[in-house]
Order: sequence, then C-alpha cells, then structure tokens
Amino acid sequence: MTSSFSSAIPSSSSSRISIPQTFLQQHNNKIFHSPFSFFHRSHFLRKGLTLSRGRELPSTRICASLTEDISTKASVEEKQLPKGETWSIHKFGGTCVGSSQRIKNVADVINNDDSERKLVVVSAMSKVTDMMYDLIYKAQSRDDGYISALDAVLEKHSLTASDLLDGDSLASFLSLLRQDINNLKAMLRAIYIAGHATESFTEFVVGHGELWSAQMLSLVIRKNGTDSKWMDTREVLIVNPSGSNQVDPDYLESEKRLKKWYSSNPSKVIIATGFIASTPQNIPTTLKRDGSDFSAAIMGALFRARQVTIWTDVDGVYSADPRKVSEAVVLKTLSYQEAWEMSYFGANVLHPSTIIPVMQYGIPIVIRNIFNLSAPGTKICDSSINDDEDKKNLKNHVKGFATIDNLALVNVEGTGMAGVPGTASAIFSAVKDVGANVIMISQASSEHSVCFAVPEKEVKAVAEALQSRFREALDAGRLSQVAIIPNCSILASVGQKMASTPGVSATLFNALAKANINVRAIAQGCSEYNITVVVKREDCIKALRAVHSRFYLSRTTIAMGIIGPGLIGSTLLDQLRDQASILKEEFNIDLRVMGILSSNSMLLSDVGIDLDRWRELREKNGEVGNLEKFAQHVHGNHFIPNTVLVDCTADSVIAGYYYDWLRRGIHVVTPNKKANSGPLDQYLKLRALQRQSYTHYFYEATVGAGLPIISTLRGLLETGDRILKIEGIFSGTLSYIFNNFKDGRAFSGVVAEAKEAGYTEPDPRDDLSGTDVARKVIILARESGLKLELSDIPVESLVPHQLRACGSAQEFMQQLPKFDPEFGKKHQEAENAGEVLRYVGVVDVTNKKGVVELRRYKKDHPFAQLSGSDNIIAFTTRRYNQQPLIVRGPGAGAQVTAGGIFSDILRLASYLGAPS
Repeated sequence: MTSSFSSAIPSSSSSRISIPQTFLQQHNNKIFHSPFSFFHRSHFLRKGLTLSRGRELPSTRICASLTEDISTKASVEEKQLPKGETWSIHKFGGTCVGSSQRIKNVADVINNDDSERKLVVVSAMSKVTDMMYDLIYKAQSRDDGYISALDAVLEKHSLTASDLLDGDSLASFLSLLRQDINNLKAMLRAIYIAGHATESFTEFVVGHGELWSAQMLSLVIRKNGTDSKWMDTREVLIVNPSGSNQVDPDYLESEKRLKKWYSSNPSKVIIATGFIASTPQNIPTTLKRDGSDFSAAIMGALFRARQVTIWTDVDGVYSADPRKVSEAVVLKTLSYQEAWEMSYFGANVLHPSTIIPVMQYGIPIVIRNIFNLSAPGTKICDSSINDDEDKKNLKNHVKGFATIDNLALVNVEGTGMAGVPGTASAIFSAVKDVGANVIMISQASSEHSVCFAVPEKEVKAVAEALQSRFREALDAGRLSQVAIIPNCSILASVGQKMASTPGVSATLFNALAKANINVRAIAQGCSEYNITVVVKREDCIKALRAVHSRFYLSRTTIAMGIIGPGLIGSTLLDQLRDQASILKEEFNIDLRVMGILSSNSMLLSDVGIDLDRWRELREKNGEVGNLEKFAQHVHGNHFIPNTVLVDCTADSVIAGYYYDWLRRGIHVVTPNKKANSGPLDQYLKLRALQRQSYTHYFYEATVGAGLPIISTLRGLLETGDRILKIEGIFSGTLSYIFNNFKDGRAFSGVVAEAKEAGYTEPDPRDDLSGTDVARKVIILARESGLKLELSDIPVESLVPHQLRACGSAQEFMQQLPKFDPEFGKKHQEAENAGEVLRYVGVVDVTNKKGVVELRRYKKDHPFAQLSGSDNIIAFTTRRYNQQPLIVRGPGAGAQVTAGGIFSDILRLASYLGAPS
C-alpha cells in the first residue's frame, strides 16, 4: 500500500503524474472518503510519507507534528492531575494573536495572571483559518495557486516567529514549520489530483493554524522565564459528531486522556490549541463554529477551573449591537441562560454550546478586551449570583436585545386544524424533511393557525413541502391557506425572569407602538427569559432602537429637525441649547437636533448638532436645502427611534407635508397655522390620522404663542364640559395697538410705534387685515367640533379699503395718517360711552359660527384691563357659565412663541415615556 500511495502522490515539482488504477478504484469506492482511516492503516501518521522521488519526510513530526498515538507512548512516572480553583482558563481569539506584537501582549497578560495554574487556549492567527480553507478550495478546484497560497502561510508564520524568537527555539520552530508545510503540500497535491476534499481532509488541514500559534506562544512564554508546555488537543479532546455541523464532547474519555497527557507533561502553564480535537477513532476533527471558545469551556470543565476568560476585541457583551444602537452599553453580568438566549438570537456573545460545559460546575465565563485591559468585561455566571444585583435595579430584568434578519413567516391556518391531533406534527415533519431551520413558533390557543419563522432562503422549499403534504386538506377546505410573509426580522428581548415582572411586556409593546412599529407575530417561552416579536425587515433597526432607548437606557431620546431658523426658530435653538444638559441630567430627556433647514440651505448631523456653534457650522458645512432629504436624514439615518420635525415657518407648502410625515411615524410640532386653518377636508384627514396612530401632532403655539389655549380647550372637552363660546384678543400686535390707542394719540402713530418695536409683521397690513386672527378662530372652532372653512368667518379688516392695493409697506405707512380721523372718531365714541376698543375673535359654538371684528367693552371688562401685547381668551362653558374661564398673558414675541414650541416638545417627550 505504501508504494501504491507513493506513486500516486508525487512531489509538487513533478509536471505530470500517472495515477495507478488501484488508487482510482479506491477513490471511486469511497475508501478515500475517510482519509485518516486509510492513513492510519498505512502508518502514515507514524512512519512517514515516501514521495515519488524517493525522499522520505522525517517521521518524528508528520502532518502538523502529530505525536505518536497515545497507546504507543512509553510509560512514564505518572503525575496526578490537580483540579479545582487553582486553575484559570484563558482563551485568546485570532485577533488577539494576529501579529507578533499581539502575541507578546498575550504573553504579558498570562504572566500577569496571579493564578497558581493556567491553561491558555489559542486560535490560529487572524485570517489564517480563512487562508487554510482557501488552500482546500484552490486545490480541489485544480487551481495551481494553492502552492503560492501555501507559501504565503509559511511566510506569515516565519516572519512572526522571527520577530518573537531567536536561537535554538527559533531554529526548532522553523524546522517543524517547514516540515508541516511540506506535508501539507503533498496532501494538497492529492486533493488537487482527486478534485475533491472530504470533510475529514478539510478539517485536518485547517487545524494547522492553531498548532503553530500555540507553539509560538509557548516558546515566547518560556523565553520570558516561565516554564510552559504546549498541548495538541487532538491528543486529549475526544468528540462525537452529532449532526447539524455540531459535535458532542466525550468527557469521560477526554478526562482519561488529559490525565495521561498531564502525567507526561506536568506544568503550571499549558498552552493548548483551540478549535481542533479527535474522534474516538483518533481521526483529527474540529469543534466547528466558535470552536476555540468551546475548547476553553471544555477545558474549564475538565480542570474544574475557577474561571474561564474569553479574550476578544470588544469590552464585553453589549445590551444591543453597538453598530445599530450607539447608546448600547456593556453589561456587567449575565446569567448562563441569558447569554444562551442572546447568542441564539444572533448577539455577539458566545455560541450556546460554549456555555454548556461550564454550567454543570458553575464556572463563570468572563468576556474581556485584550486591547482595553482597564475594562472589567462581562461576567456570565449562575443566575443566583445575578439575582442580588438585579433586585437592586429593575431595569436589569431586561438585559439586552438581539435581532435576526432575512426571515420569512409561514402561516398555516384553517378551521379544520382546531382540535385535530397531529396537525402540528405533520407541519414540522414536512419542514424537517426539507432541512429547514425553524427559528420561532407562534400558535394561538384557538388552534386555528400555526405561524413559524424560517430563513428566507429556505421558505420556498418549506412552502412547496407544506402545499404537497396538505394538498388534500387544502382542496377540501379544512385548511384555508399556507401563507408566506417575506421580508421579516426577529427582535428578541432577553432578561432574567423578565416575563414574570409586571409591566415589562406592556412597556415593550408600548415602546414599539409609540415608534409606529407593527408586530407580525409574538412568541414567549415559559422559561421567562425572552419575549420574541416579528417585525418588518425595514422596521427592525428602528424597533431595536425604540425598545433599547425606552427599556434599557430609561431615558427618552428624540431626534429633532428644525425647519425655519428665523427669529422664532433661532430663539428655540438657543433655548434648547440652554436647557439640554438640565433635561438630560434631571429628567432623562435627550433632545438631539439632527438637522436645521432654511429656505435655501440645510445643516445635517449624524450624532447631533453642536447648538453653541450651529450658525457657524451652517456657514461652514451647510448644503443646498432639500426638504425630502432633510426629513429622511432626521428620521432614518441615525440611532434614535423617535423623530420630531419642528416647523417654525408660516409656509403652507411645508404644512402640506404634515400628513405624510405623520404617516411615516414622524411627530410634528409647529406654530404654523396653515395646516389647521386650511381646507377642512385636509384638516379632518390630518386629525383622523393622528387619532389612529401613536404619532403625535402638537400645535399649542398656533393660538396664543406660549399660552395654554389649545391644551385648556382640550382639557375642558376631554373632561366632559360643553363649550358655549370662546371670545378673545388673539393678536399680540393688535392688543398692543389698541392698548396704546388712547390719550389723543393718532392711530397711524401707534401702528408705526408697534412696527418699530417689532410687534408687527414687516408689512403691518398682514396684522391689520385680521386674517391671522381669523385663522386662530377657525382653529379653535374646529377644536370645539365645528366644521367650518376659513371663508365662513366674517372678518372686519382694519386696513382702509383705499390702501389695500398699496404697492409696499412703506407706501401704506405713508398713506395711513390720512385715515386717522376715521379711527379717532371710533375711539372717541367708545370713550364717550365709557368703553374701549378691542379687536377680538369669537367662536359661537352654540350657533355654530365665528366672527372677527372690532368691538367695544366696558372699562371694567377683563378685556379692557390688558397692557402691552398681552392676549386674553375667555371660555364660556356649561361649567364656567356665569364666570368665564380666562387665560391671559403675553401672546406675541419670539421668546414666548419659542417657549410654547419647547413646551410641546417636552409634552411629546412625556408621551414617549419621559418622567412627568
């Protein structure tokens, strides 16, 4: 057999090869399927490999320096294996040993561990396992590039070793490395010839990286003055394949072999290879996915170690994926079950199989960052240890959130399913037959339907299998349909006894609802460790951010877009700047301005604009304004689930976007009266949408600036009162004008004074026309339940008819004195009657009408008592009939208007979960 094999595998320098018929027959008969049984029978691993050119490789270390079979080792004086808390287990991933400097750092960490005994599990150097898989792929694809790729592997390890070692240790390692490379070259040549690599062949080849990194680290530690031994774990760890790309450790046999190994290699520092193991037949294999972590956990169990530390490149386990949720925090502790649940749902924790070995003995696992030694990491331990800490903080009932994307829901439903035994069994038997993985199952207690999630790539096969299995039931109508809902994602909330804590589930679904997220399916295990929901794929990140922000961070974070940084908008930005830190520290409200849009430019930020420098930043980094891009950026391109657009303009075009924004889940706050006083059908459509969703539309500042007019009216209506009449002075400008139109002053002079003081619009006719008051009246009328159009409100304009066509405000002001006698006459008539002139708006709810006009009031009337630019509004209701409810205060000015908007923003925060 040896001569047959040697003629079948020539050296890599042979240009052509003649393959004996016996070898091809063996391959076709699948003898080659188990290469290591073939190699063992030919003593390949122990006697060396004779190549076609007659060169015999040294028999001392063949195929990655596999030692002689344990059964053939010379007996030595047996040393008993110590177990228990004197041992600590460390595992270093590929990133941790990715370069010579990082290997030195690992050696320092090991030397600084004051444990009496240490076992260190190492992965292959970063990218090496991928390089080894690439060798297999190239060889079986008959790509000659496998030779140069193997040379790259040799060069990578040679350079690393040369940087770490010197003298005899370097020479010894390089000699064994070259020997391994030569053996691999021969094996890859065999794969090249066959055009196929079995799983056993592949696993043997890819396991070399761990052997090399373990030997180098062991030599570095010895160079630093600490005795250490390196362990080829294929001599110790025995596993049995269990299907589904998994293996089960044989702990009894592994313990026997560990004792045997330790009796020959006693040491207080052992460097062990991760990822690789052997079958009971001594055939090299691997521990599959996350194998090095699994190796460390198994070793922890075999040694009954004090602790297993998994060193990686992150600070620990996060409450959510930090790439999706920027506010994610490192968790101090997790129970084994919590870690298990989070890892199942895709969190970057540990593979569930890693946790199993240590759970039995209560050995804690600590996840730490090799690049940030100051970070304490995350401890995964028994739930009873976590209970004491969790009781101190109720939010710890929800430890974290994880997601799985690219799923589809399969819904099997029909009245014929109810009470019929075996239906669910038949469904999942069909799913099993096509090899699909069921991620989640949800079934209503009525048994009318069964819903489950599978990977989207498998859903077509599942649907076809179910259609075939239940064809008769579908045709007979016992089953109504097998429905597929594509483009889904799973969001899992994980926590110790989370489901048994009152209010947790309600808070979860409330957070999703307020973020406008529709839940497709729900599953909750009786183990009480997770609540799983299925959402649309496009909503997944938003849902994750919503529940994380609401649940874990226990603070309300809102992304804001400010439209119109004019006088009112800029004042609002200044108020936000001044209050931001107080709101965050004292009320847990985090308001972040993500964009500022003016008529011709916009400033955008992914993390929040520095409000101390927004004017400077807009000049420096501003771009051409685009309303749609602006809304999309504020709503979609950040890590915040709640979005509000604040419209500080008086633009009817922008008001026309409110409906679309609300429909998309964007909250709206505005002093802009155009939407609520525009066409009635559009107003009703807007309010209907607001009532049907959890998206909020606040507009307190549309009437009375910062005065609580809208909220007072709503409070009356919601508590069952009946509005009879609303009458008020709604214009701060006209209030100022008529409060100062006295003592013989000319009307035009008072108007000029108001304009100079900034109370009027640039063109005073906009105030004197009464249109602004009419809009406020129609808003209050509609809030009171009247379905009126703006054109239904009679308005008495104070602009003389002859001046309405003036070409400019300047011309109007020049011509206005001509009409002072007319206004003076009205004033004098009122004065003679002991009355004053006031420009008011009236909503007559009883008679379903409204009016805006100049009226006279007795000097003892509340309306006559005003000063400055104050507004006053009187609510006559069934409760407040004899004595109206009066709201009075400043009704104009940038500060109070911005304050009213700010108040609406804080009310939104309260609705979204901020403390009251």
